[in-house]
Amino acid sequence: MSLSQAPRAALSAAALAAVCALALTACSADGGKSGGGGNSNFVSGTGGVATVAKGERQAVKELAGETLTGEHLDVADLKGKVVVLNIWGSWCGPCRAEAKHLAKVSKETEKDGVQFVGINTRDPEKGPAINFEKDWGIEYPSLYDPNGKLIVHGFPKGSLNPQSIPTTIVLDREGKIAARAAGGVDEKKLRSMIDPLIAEK
Repeated sequence: MSLSQAPRAALSAAALAAVCALALTACSADGGKSGGGGNSNFVSGTGGVATVAKGERQAVKELAGETLTGEHLDVADLKGKVVVLNIWGSWCGPCRAEAKHLAKVSKETEKDGVQFVGINTRDPEKGPAINFEKDWGIEYPSLYDPNGKLIVHGFPKGSLNPQSIPTTIVLDREGKIAARAAGGVDEKKLRSMIDPLIAEK
């Protein structure tokens, strides 16, 4: 290995290690009590939902790329809306269990300025993921992230970053991380994360 290749190899190894760590907790039913590392200022609530007070929130990094339908999507363009990010894979049992709740609440809250965005990961081909969305009536877009690059690099350390699949993260209207649920969600849990942000001034 040449010296010019060494930094690239180290970066690739670090990214791979992070993706592998996420893979180890895939389809976790973790209660969401663990944090994002570092000095995090969030509160773990009941039912696996952790929240961050308005003045303590961190903005997501770049979350942009191609959707499952081949369009370009940049989460930064959604500022002004409450954004619900759901990290999922077509191979994941808890993802299937939560899908109908995500589809229902996404339609119900659209009028309130809420935008759902999926981040599909660890599906080596788009076909199964596209079929998953059709089967469950998912109409909102999903970024295609087969290698987990968006998941690894899109969330700041010490924030409510994703630590399992599925994970649902809600951004306030300024694009800052306000809440996270590790593991599958139902309608009640989604509403407990979204409704306070809809009401925020």
